[in-house]
Amino acid sequence: MAREKIKIRKIDNITARQVTFSKRRRGLLKKAEELAVLCDADVALVIFSATGKLFEYASS
Repeated sequence: MAREKIKIRKIDNITARQVTFSKRRRGLLKKAEELAVLCDADVALVIFSATGKLFEYASS
């Protein structure tokens, strides 16, 4: 059975938005690390939160 598609839209609840950001940020960093290891590629990732906080990843 296929999953139902969800509509991508801004999360109105600020707390829920921050929780989602934190979870997705961790997943994105993990994917960037996997890409660097599996493909022997140089990967850089820069993320700014809604509050302006900087998160960065560099494989080398």
